[in-house]
Amino acid sequence: MDFSAFFFFLFIFLSIFFLLITFFFPSNHPSKLPLPPGSLGWPYIGETFQLYSQNPNHFFASKIKKFGSVFKTHILGCPCVMISSPEAAKFVLVSKAHLFKPTFPASKERMLGKQAIFFHQGDYHNKLRKLVLRAFVPEAIKNVISSIESIAKQSIQSWEGKEITAFQEMKTYAFNVALLSIFGNDELPYREDLKRCYYILEKGYNSMPINLPGTLFHKAMKARKELAQILAKILLTRRQMKLDRNDLLGSFMEDKAGLTDDQIADNIIGVIFAARDTTASILTWILKYLGENPSVLQAVTEEQEAIVRGKEESGEENVLSWADTKKMPITSRVIQETLRVASILSFTFREAVEDVEYEGYLIPKGWKVLPLFRNIHHSPEIFPNPDKFDPSRFEVPPKPNTFMPFGNGTHACPGNELAKVEILVLLHHLTTKYRWTMVGTNNGIQYGPFPLPQNGLPIKLSHKS
Repeated sequence: MDFSAFFFFLFIFLSIFFLLITFFFPSNHPSKLPLPPGSLGWPYIGETFQLYSQNPNHFFASKIKKFGSVFKTHILGCPCVMISSPEAAKFVLVSKAHLFKPTFPASKERMLGKQAIFFHQGDYHNKLRKLVLRAFVPEAIKNVISSIESIAKQSIQSWEGKEITAFQEMKTYAFNVALLSIFGNDELPYREDLKRCYYILEKGYNSMPINLPGTLFHKAMKARKELAQILAKILLTRRQMKLDRNDLLGSFMEDKAGLTDDQIADNIIGVIFAARDTTASILTWILKYLGENPSVLQAVTEEQEAIVRGKEESGEENVLSWADTKKMPITSRVIQETLRVASILSFTFREAVEDVEYEGYLIPKGWKVLPLFRNIHHSPEIFPNPDKFDPSRFEVPPKPNTFMPFGNGTHACPGNELAKVEILVLLHHLTTKYRWTMVGTNNGIQYGPFPLPQNGLPIKLSHKS
């Protein structure tokens, strides 16, 4: 079968169908308020390709210049309202959060599972958040720092002397840390199968939800089914052996948690999604920015070497502790500035649970609402000279609602402290023992969907003499 021809005719059919629906059954809201200005693009397809095929800064800037800070669009099969000011972000994520439930595009919802923490408000969300936080609070992280350090050292040693693609290797590192925090070491017999299935699943996250053979979405849904079967085997093993663990899976499995196996599977897959690509992207950008800013790299290196010297002088074992990670303010500011400049998450998805008025416009019930973190992080009024990589700007804490790399409000990422620790641990060993050089031309940026240095940042790593 010629799939390209098939999908072309499918696209034409869907376009005509939705045009007819729009013409004969126009949206009928009782409110007399107007919709925000903007364009919905093509039927069903909307402006998805315009957003994901270019620098999102260009897409947002052109829309804001034409329509203002509140505008409508249509991406990934969803009509959306995009908002681009700190005040609007606070309105949606904090002060009126009850009017906007967390959501994702249909393809991502079906892949992660509708019982995942991302898609709920109220009692179920609060219960899940408490369970997740138990595995990611400082006390829990303290217990796994030595294991994270072992993963970091093994990862770096495997890169030494080779030309590697930084993003791909950082994905493996972040994936292994995520598995550690979720399963302890109980997943070891299934690690390669988990990795294989998840890598297929992730390719379909931002695909159109067309479940036909040959599509990315269809392949991803098959991988998701297999992933759930692997998780069921791990659950069965724990129950048969009556294993009691303090990891995230152990927290989900407690009788008092009252979660079904399907609910556990949805949330495990969701946590892997939240923990992996974003952390890997941040680490990749950090290597690029440090490589391009020798003075910043030198400051970070000196800070990390001071920790090593302090241990040598006191006779301590050269193993990182929670206390050591609190002695890294310069490195922490590098992470913050990377999160701001790269803005891995350009926006977050919410959905209006009823018709909502904002600044004289109607946000219809069921429409997605997207606070634009990237636009806020790149606003010259908030961060002067926003395209410049300057960690020193975080010597003064940013104003509220202006720096939201992990979201805001009750649905802010609960794993941000773990992500920071795994980044600090890896950077400690990279800067004190190794040097890296970027290979080829690395000025370009690719989008798919996270912004990344061109080609995933090829680098060559060598041990310091």
